[in-house]
Amino acid sequence: MIKTIKAISIIGLLSFAQLSHAQMAETPRSQKAAARFEVPLNDALGNMGLSLGDPIFLRITKTQSKRDNQGKLEAFVETEEGDFVLFKTWDICTYSGTLGPKLKEGDGQSPEGFYFVNPGRMNPYSSYHLSFNLGYPNAYDRAHERTGNYLMVHGDCVSIGCYAMTDKGIEEIYTLVGAALKGRQPFVRVHAFPFPMTEENMAAHKENANIEFWANLKTGWDWFEQKKRPPNVNVAQKRYVFSTSE
Repeated sequence: MIKTIKAISIIGLLSFAQLSHAQMAETPRSQKAAARFEVPLNDALGNMGLSLGDPIFLRITKTQSKRDNQGKLEAFVETEEGDFVLFKTWDICTYSGTLGPKLKEGDGQSPEGFYFVNPGRMNPYSSYHLSFNLGYPNAYDRAHERTGNYLMVHGDCVSIGCYAMTDKGIEEIYTLVGAALKGRQPFVRVHAFPFPMTEENMAAHKENANIEFWANLKTGWDWFEQKKRPPNVNVAQKRYVFSTSE
């Protein structure tokens, strides 16, 4: 959530051409973040045979298991072979609500599902240091009449329905996402899950009212785990459906 709303929220399915022509705003704050982190990020990526500006994929988990309540944000980067490999993991400073999706405006829940960030969703004006809009509600959320808006990944380590990072963490992530969007990636996929969708974790939560929804999310999780590329995600009959991404 942002106090000063200056980000552009684009909701729905957009063509690659529309996405690539969206403009990404910059401010002295985002430029200073880039100046601090572009070189160390590029050096770290170079050690893996990668470069800053290569396509990326972000994955969020609210918890790791019933025994480990630490949320994580992972960044994967595309190799020359087309696989996405884990580059870096950040602890999520805080998120609001409990395990389960956001259902309505004001419920304090951080969303779960399949989202994307394009240049117009980057917000260097954020009152929470830097942020990017996940694009909630997406097509699935709207099909289920879920409400709410301006759900972000941001800094400042406070959350009202968002995923909050430390300021240093969001500066790194924002720089990484911004470089990918300035490169050859029209949008960055961000997949948000309650926990790693392992059989063990699913069994531990089998009595939860959200288990059917999570089983649908697990299909997308398993796709990436098996194919090492995030799937293309659409909605049919109020369910997420997955196909090979370009």
